[in-house]
Amino acid sequence: MANRFILNETSYHGSGAIAAIADEAKNRGFKKALVCSDPDLIKFGVTKKVTDVLDAAGLAYTIYSEIKPNPTIENVQSGVAAFKAAEADYLIAIGGGSSMDTAKAIGIIIANPEFADVRSLEGVADTKNKSVPILAVPTTAGTAAEVTINYVITDAEKNRKMVCVDPHDIPVVAFVDPDMMSSMPKGLTAATGMDALTHAIEGYITKGAWELSDMFHLKAIEIIARSLRGAVANTPEGRTDMALGQYVAGMGFSNVGLGIVHSMAHPLGALYDTPHGVANAIILPTVMEYNAPATGEKYREIARAMGVKGVDDMSQEEYRKAAIDAVKQLSQDVGIPADLKDIVKEADIPFLAQSAYDDACRPGNPRDTSVEEITALYKSLL
Repeated sequence: MANRFILNETSYHGSGAIAAIADEAKNRGFKKALVCSDPDLIKFGVTKKVTDVLDAAGLAYTIYSEIKPNPTIENVQSGVAAFKAAEADYLIAIGGGSSMDTAKAIGIIIANPEFADVRSLEGVADTKNKSVPILAVPTTAGTAAEVTINYVITDAEKNRKMVCVDPHDIPVVAFVDPDMMSSMPKGLTAATGMDALTHAIEGYITKGAWELSDMFHLKAIEIIARSLRGAVANTPEGRTDMALGQYVAGMGFSNVGLGIVHSMAHPLGALYDTPHGVANAIILPTVMEYNAPATGEKYREIARAMGVKGVDDMSQEEYRKAAIDAVKQLSQDVGIPADLKDIVKEADIPFLAQSAYDDACRPGNPRDTSVEEITALYKSLL
């Protein structure tokens, strides 16, 4: 069986990258954009950095901002209506995963109207047409949604997140500009950064991993481990490196899948509106301990990429512990809580465990699991 790898057509990296939006839109013959961005980014002038580029180039657009932190089916439906009303022919997604996930769902439905029922997109939907073209501008260094074929939409009616995987949804161009991330507060920087680290680690140990994806994931772990603390302190070097590190992680995991850290984090976002990066960061070390027996020598390379010295002289037990300890230390250093006590209600664990088991990320986990074992993992974090 052949391994498939899908990336953006084009990506721009570095300070000032958003200036290239105008040329890309003009060269591709686009006429009018629906700009998807959340209310906070508009309020704090982040979205304006991009619309200023459009204004200077005389490019038409309409802004759509009815996007929640965990975007819902209703957000997508109103976005589809907004796209049609604006008579737009492409999308510009500005924000974190929420804006980009919403834009992906809108773009897929516009191009594949038979999937107008948003729930029909869950899993691997058999869409026939590429999404309406998306230009993606991340404002957080975490989700890497600008380079992935995944998106997540919340079904608020059923208190669950729908993971959608579709090679037709990938943005055609990504503009990874650290200047767009400089206004992120410390807490959001930490949470999204740990989300990126989770992508890199889960992608490296997932069942679908292979040499090409390993290359991306190990480099991403190395970049994130050395730069996240600086990004939280808002140093230019930290911001620039994290912008790259999270993108590199996305290049890998989008093509090989994830595991039960994400499976367990998704229902926390759906039920409690927990920030996705925070949920991942809390769960990651515990699941790493659980998965260790199914990872061969990979934790040695994780420990090495995390900056641990002397790993070649360690026993398997020692380097596995060193990798987990390094992740715990980074999480602690950037202010992530150590457990789920303030988030999860014990009475909800049966629902959470079943939701996690049913999640699309679970089959990629390196160690086969069960509802009962996931239940035990949740309880161990209380």
